[in-house]
Amino acid sequence: MNIQDQIKDYIASQPESKRSDMQELHNTILEIKPECKLWFLDGKDGENKTVSNPNIGYGAYTIKYADGKTREFYQIGMSANTTGISVYIMGIDDKTYLAKTYGEKIGKASVTGYCIKFKKLKDINVGVLETVIRDRFEMQDEKAN
Repeated sequence: MNIQDQIKDYIASQPESKRSDMQELHNTILEIKPECKLWFLDGKDGENKTVSNPNIGYGAYTIKYADGKTREFYQIGMSANTTGISVYIMGIDDKTYLAKTYGEKIGKASVTGYCIKFKKLKDINVGVLETVIRDRFEMQDEKAN
């Protein structure tokens, strides 16, 4: 099964309220960055044990480790959680940036160092979330140039 089909099946497997919000958010991210690399992580480790919620990823950046090794990972992630949806903003060095910059503007959401968690899209300012996503993609584009 290809990544697009895995994403489609994952979104379709969600209860209706999450499903429609996740589909809308998926479409919005693809409108913002149509050519981005897509990822699907099933949440299982090498021994097929569930270690996290499945998640959809968008874009790519290179993580550099202290030992000099590198690994590619997604810039933006999305996952269903027990109470709603989590959006992950990866690769930001300053772990206070999201909360300081967008926390008060985004609406009814929990904002941590790299995660924006909310119950429903209608609870947040979607325009602010779109700005967060755009800013992260642009941050990477600037680093690449």
